[in-house]
Amino acid sequence: MTEKLFYADAYRREAEAIIRNVEENDGTVRVLLDRTIFYPEGGGQPSDRGSIIGDGFRITVERVEGKDEVWHEGRLEGRLPEPGERVKLLLDWGWRYENMRQHTGQHILSAVLKDLYDANTTGFQIFETHNKIEIDYPGELTWEMVLEAEKRANEVVWRNLPVEIEVYDELPDNLRRELRKELSDKVRPPIRIVSIPGVDVIPCGGTHVRNTGEVGLIKVGRFYRKSRKLWRVEFVCGNRALEYLDDLLGDYWLSLDEMPNKNRPLVERVRELKAEMERLEGEKDGLRRELWRWKARALLEGAREIGGVRVVAYVEEAPMKDAQSFVVYLVDKNPNTVALVAGENYVVFAKNGNVEGISMKELLREVLSETGGGGGGSEVLARGGGFSRPSEEVLELALEKLRGRLSP
Repeated sequence: MTEKLFYADAYRREAEAIIRNVEENDGTVRVLLDRTIFYPEGGGQPSDRGSIIGDGFRITVERVEGKDEVWHEGRLEGRLPEPGERVKLLLDWGWRYENMRQHTGQHILSAVLKDLYDANTTGFQIFETHNKIEIDYPGELTWEMVLEAEKRANEVVWRNLPVEIEVYDELPDNLRRELRKELSDKVRPPIRIVSIPGVDVIPCGGTHVRNTGEVGLIKVGRFYRKSRKLWRVEFVCGNRALEYLDDLLGDYWLSLDEMPNKNRPLVERVRELKAEMERLEGEKDGLRRELWRWKARALLEGAREIGGVRVVAYVEEAPMKDAQSFVVYLVDKNPNTVALVAGENYVVFAKNGNVEGISMKELLREVLSETGGGGGGSEVLARGGGFSRPSEEVLELALEKLRGRLSP
């Protein structure tokens, strides 16, 4: 059993301990200590970081895990430590303190969401740049609702309320009734109850700040529906909230600086650009159709007639998607027409709906049976690719098959 010093004092940054066990694997070392200030990963809170220093070695702690026995894993510099050696523990305090602020901020935000909307928090996790909670809420969550919760949560922060921790072997009935969520049967004594007077009472095994004022700021970044009844809310607290807002504003001003009109607000500039893009798209579509009219006229002039049907067959340099768009336009505007187009390892076959006696899907199937590859389509439009022969040869084969179907 490892003595967990962080429960007695979450602000303790240094300590001494004795190594109980050592494991080494591919340059990584794991040590078991008799006591520790390092919080192990759990309950949505990441493990602590820091250093374990001994005579002739240093371990940069990157991961801590375990419940009864707490193992510390990291990179070793120097000799391999041995059981029984005394070491000094140094906590990465900046990392720990920010995680304490995030965790306490989560308690506040979850309590407010429960109070306002009867939404229970079902999941929580701290990441390096943000936090997330998942709440059970069957209705439609809106920005107005989320911002109201954010406002209420920050009012709790600014009241500088104490964050109190008590440990129980068995919860009194009156305290059990005050819990934000019903106590899980999985929770075994000792039971740590974290309380913010008038705000929240909840079992929790994480580390927390002494008062709500230390959280600094709670800022919701975004939220979205994860399933029918589950919503995910992403937020930040403390210095991470300032970093988040700095990044957001930096992105805002850089984006605005890229605009022809650099005046705020950004949303109006984006609307102007969207309107301009729509205008240009309309102009481009008009030019494309004009090009298609001339291209269709030139191809139809050189079309061959097979069994009374005009057949346009040519090699295309454009991608399949663009080639298909033009071919559909060509046969749609010109009755009694079939178009066979080959591009870079693809073909597109299309016909006007009034052409009888030939199916584009069946034509493609016949061609694929001799050239390999795959594809499919319908009676009027089919496409394929992945041939074992050059596209030009596939096109000639398609013409040959078409003649056999259309010639009297």
